[in-house]
Amino acid sequence: MINYNPTPIQQINSEWIRAAGIQLFMKREDMNHPHISGNKWWKLKYNLERAKELKHKNILTFGGAFSNHIYSTAAAAKECDFETIGVIRGEEVLPLNSTLRFAKEMGMQLHYISREAYRKKNEFEFTENLKDKYGHFYLIPEGGSNVLAIKGCDEFGSNLIHESDFDYLCLPVGTGTTLAGIVAGIGNTKRVIGFSVLMGGDFLVADVKAHLSNYSTNDFSNWEINTDYHFGGYAKATNELISFKKHFEMEFGIPLDRIYTAKMMAGIFDLIQKEYFKRGSTVLAIHTGGMQGEVIQK
Repeated sequence: MINYNPTPIQQINSEWIRAAGIQLFMKREDMNHPHISGNKWWKLKYNLERAKELKHKNILTFGGAFSNHIYSTAAAAKECDFETIGVIRGEEVLPLNSTLRFAKEMGMQLHYISREAYRKKNEFEFTENLKDKYGHFYLIPEGGSNVLAIKGCDEFGSNLIHESDFDYLCLPVGTGTTLAGIVAGIGNTKRVIGFSVLMGGDFLVADVKAHLSNYSTNDFSNWEINTDYHFGGYAKATNELISFKKHFEMEFGIPLDRIYTAKMMAGIFDLIQKEYFKRGSTVLAIHTGGMQGEVIQK
């Protein structure tokens, strides 16, 4: 359906990391597609296939004005010959930012609603009103977070087991959907650490458990969520994080986004220094894409 470019696993090699007895690698999923990058590709894959199976012509989804999900869905839908409607939280602001301008260029209709109305987006009456306006459509939740998204991330996790040998797998966590899918795909064979990008992200543990329970009858005990490296919360960035991002990119030549992957890498580096990872172990970090957001920040 949507094009996928095979992505490399790149070693992050530094004297102090070697001295800690750790091998650190990054799976460069930011390179899997020019516009549907990282975990967004895997979360959309089976949703798009289901929409085709059900013979839908229109896809409707939700997001904020700077949403990676809106950006990726617009590109993926165009590639697969769907029409799209993006329900955007907040009022229209002109000129459009680069995210919404790109979505519109991809053919997405932008439907703006107030923040108060947006909170009702999961209610039956809200959806029916959208159907009255736009006709029948295939609905993808905000962030692409549903069982089919978990299925795609499960496939990604299963592929990683065959592609690389590692002891710990690390990834940033927003909704917990990607984490749940990867945990299911890997099984209880490796340790998975999610780095919450949300302030007060302890609730994510219950969310991931719910995702896994809805998706699989298996019991998974191989994962945890670290909430110490949010750097102010979702879409926030401290001077410390920005400085880390800059030095990381200069030393290793890998671009990071400050909302997700930079926070994870800062957390991994700190945990290595604290001797959290067993000496002699291999750590694999997943770059979850989202680099379009960096254009906005700059």
